[in-house]
Amino acid sequence: MKLAVVGGGSTYTPELIDGFARLRDELPLSEIVLVDPDEHRLALVAGMARRMLVRAGHSATVGTATTVEDGVAGAGAVLLQLRVGGQAARNVDETLPLECGCVGQETTGAGGLAKALRTVPVVLDIAEKVRRLAPDAWIVDFTNPVGIVTRALLDAGHRAIGLCNVAIGFQRRFAAGLGVTPDRISLGHVGLNHLTWVRSVHLDGEDVLPRVLAEHGEEIAAGLELPVELIRDLGVVPSYYLRYFYAHDLVVEEQRRKPSRAAEVAAMESALLDLYADPSVDTKPELLEKRGGAFYSEAAVALIASLVNDRGDVQVVNTRNGGTLPFLDADAVIEVPARITAAGAVPLPVDPLEPLYRGLIGHVSAYESLALEAALRGGERRVRDALLAHPLVGQASLADDLARLLVEANRSHLAWAVSR
Repeated sequence: MKLAVVGGGSTYTPELIDGFARLRDELPLSEIVLVDPDEHRLALVAGMARRMLVRAGHSATVGTATTVEDGVAGAGAVLLQLRVGGQAARNVDETLPLECGCVGQETTGAGGLAKALRTVPVVLDIAEKVRRLAPDAWIVDFTNPVGIVTRALLDAGHRAIGLCNVAIGFQRRFAAGLGVTPDRISLGHVGLNHLTWVRSVHLDGEDVLPRVLAEHGEEIAAGLELPVELIRDLGVVPSYYLRYFYAHDLVVEEQRRKPSRAAEVAAMESALLDLYADPSVDTKPELLEKRGGAFYSEAAVALIASLVNDRGDVQVVNTRNGGTLPFLDADAVIEVPARITAAGAVPLPVDPLEPLYRGLIGHVSAYESLALEAALRGGERRVRDALLAHPLVGQASLADDLARLLVEANRSHLAWAVSR
């Protein structure tokens, strides 16, 4: 099968290649095409990918393309992992909200909205080309903000599923803590992308979450940078993105005292590209582990393999709500365990959610609907409305200021704002 990776010039791509090589029996690939407009990065990453496959004894070829049309034609699956505006735009997403006293994060809050405004039109344009040139291909979206981007794709009628590495990361960590293989662990993972809680951890069908919290609560809390008392009081494991909600003011103070994550990643990328340029390097560098996205390759392989082979197994993905969470619109996109077949993803039933989680999910889902409207139709007023609806902003004066600042900072990426 041919697989196209849009955004293939990313320094993260060798992590994907490593997974494809290790899991070749699960997902046999004959051709991988890396698509990226940056020819320099593309050449370095593709060279690294080829050396890794040769070392692993994998027979797949690695091609490159600087246009989506050349890259996706005839593909069986297309992975989206692009970053519109690069790390420079991300740096703005992470620093500009701090000027208004709000968390600066690239997928959550005002920064996440800015990223959605830039990204949704680009992704929809790519998806139309996939529909024309690879009509049977599934689009697997890893591009943030995954929930909003996935809903845009589904609303436009594309064969798409959103993917995040948070759930598989928790599964692997819980398995390691319990001393068992990951396939014996399943999660009661529920919420929206980057707004999820693990309400159960099943080991061979038995819920062992109380045991996990009792034996590993301190370690879990340290990883989330939240008080262990909070974790044990809740009786669930929140995604680390919940820290932006549960400890907002503390996070803002911390962010103001240190360089942005974008600045750190930009330095890592420079070092990684130097490594990729070395013809003697043919294994995944240790530095790549600090880049983020752990276990994404395993999640991507499992999802594509199930879609192609109609396996009917259960995986945590981003897909339509339907009636799974009855307090949300049917068209909303949620992140829950779903059965994956050749026809797509069907969410499994979810036990009724407690008001503590239901309220925040409903609040953020309403924001996501408004954010998508702003990304599709433009206008500073729509941007303001989305910010006003977000629980990390929520005040009229903040929403007004941030809307103006975000539009101005992203004007060159917003077709509706360029001429104004």
